[in-house]
Amino acid sequence: MSETPVPKEAAAVSEEAAALDAADGLAAKRAEFDLDDTVVYLDGNSLGAPPRGVAGRLADVIGREWGRLGIRSWEESGWWTAPERVGDRIGRLVGAAPGQVVAGDSTSVNVFKAVVAAIRLTDTGSRDEVLVDAATFPTDGYIARSAARMTGCRIRAVDAADMAREAGPRTAVALVNHVDYRTGRLHDLPGTTAALHSAGARTVWDLCHSAGALPVRLDADGADFAVGCTYKYLNGGPGAPAFLYVARALQDRFDSPLPGWNSHADPFAMDPAYAPAGGAVRGRVGTPEILSLLALDAALDVWDGVDLAAVRAKSLALTDFFLRCVEAYVPRGGVESVTPWAHGERGSQVSLRYGPGAGAVMAELIRRGVVGDFRRPDILRFGFTPLYTRFADAERAARVLGEVVAEARR
Repeated sequence: MSETPVPKEAAAVSEEAAALDAADGLAAKRAEFDLDDTVVYLDGNSLGAPPRGVAGRLADVIGREWGRLGIRSWEESGWWTAPERVGDRIGRLVGAAPGQVVAGDSTSVNVFKAVVAAIRLTDTGSRDEVLVDAATFPTDGYIARSAARMTGCRIRAVDAADMAREAGPRTAVALVNHVDYRTGRLHDLPGTTAALHSAGARTVWDLCHSAGALPVRLDADGADFAVGCTYKYLNGGPGAPAFLYVARALQDRFDSPLPGWNSHADPFAMDPAYAPAGGAVRGRVGTPEILSLLALDAALDVWDGVDLAAVRAKSLALTDFFLRCVEAYVPRGGVESVTPWAHGERGSQVSLRYGPGAGAVMAELIRRGVVGDFRRPDILRFGFTPLYTRFADAERAARVLGEVVAEARR
């Protein structure tokens, strides 16, 4: 990477950022979020910023729906059907037609449901292997191993890029991250899904780092199951409910390992014998987490009318620009990008390898008003959320990073 630029070059980069922001078709969306303009917030891939409409919606839920209507709100305020209603709103953002996504529980719980159900859909007499992305977010691996032990299967960890080649006659299901949480690498959902199906296996896709960041086509690409969180690019708030996608063709055979009363065909019959509901409802377990679910519902309003193709285009433009700014501002050899340059292989984050002391560098960036995050042992992560991140934010983040790296060398 080049030496730190002279002020004239820095001014040119800043002017380019201003021009890009002026031409940004999504720029008006930023006003719909509660943001501190003195801070560059590039950690939406861990926790999205709060949409302004959430606070008022929650106040109404607490004061009127809960405070005045009380238990009547299960019917009168639509609480009972909220998991499917919110699920359908998420479904639009991940390429799922209505009736296939249910919102609720955590990503970990939904991974368990999906992996076990996928195994139960196969001939476990001959298919006793669960493939798991070797670089997966840890909870996926933990849950997959537990599911394998419970179902008499074995786990085999392989690179996500090799899933298609590694699947064979013993493979029951593959659990794959659509975007690698550490590097930001985007994996081939349609190609991998098709190859796994050709091998007779099912797919479970983890969309935590792609839902809301780029177009996903679960129905069109033939996915079997998918899970994801909503507190990152979907801005649902800390601990917001996750979601579970079950392809319509599999719903009648979806055998959940967690058959709770909320997924019963007639929950209030209080029948000791379990009879599963139809459709996405079968993915429910217990009583919905109404306060956080309705906060998520309000947060999703910011997506009304948004074209995901425009989101993807801005995401790639932002990350391209940031990478160029890093080259311009950071002293040569200071950092190395581990995020692919190729657009078809990139999610909506940039991960830079710094080496020993990366944690201290990120702490100093945060102290100076640039918020990203650190992943051990040496990765600086910067998440770009197109609905509210500006090109000026990318320029400032790279400039401050260059200053911090240069100072650390002295």
